[in-house]
Amino acid sequence: MQIEIKLDDSYKEPKVIIYTDSVTEEVNELIKKLSVSEPHVITGFRNDNLEIIDHADIIRIFASNGKVYAKTQKDEYVLRQRLYELENRLNKEHFIRISNSEIINLKKVRNFDLSFVGTICVSLSDDTVSYVSRRYVAKIKQVLGI
Repeated sequence: MQIEIKLDDSYKEPKVIIYTDSVTEEVNELIKKLSVSEPHVITGFRNDNLEIIDHADIIRIFASNGKVYAKTQKDEYVLRQRLYELENRLNKEHFIRISNSEIINLKKVRNFDLSFVGTICVSLSDDTVSYVSRRYVAKIKQVLGI
């Protein structure tokens, strides 16, 4: 992708024009990122208090017993959103779904153990061990470039 910036005093707000031979997934992602006008804030409940959770602090988001939780290094929060809603709100370069019940922050992964047949074992920064379900193995391998 080529990026070009032209400064022109006649424009009072930025204008983006995309030149391309076809609309690819990369172009669609760029359009989505440019179109977002509201910040994607994630809030969670801890001790009956609603708190804003910094995306960078999230290690994993998981569903258990009918509730959705966000785990950070310090605390665990109950969220009101569903996993698919959170998956759409989170930066796809840092967060990836590894099963129907879990999303992980790639920046909080210690290592991936590929020695298991048909799945991948993920060790996270808080010493949590999770497993990539068979359905998501190909996607994880693509993201990791293997």
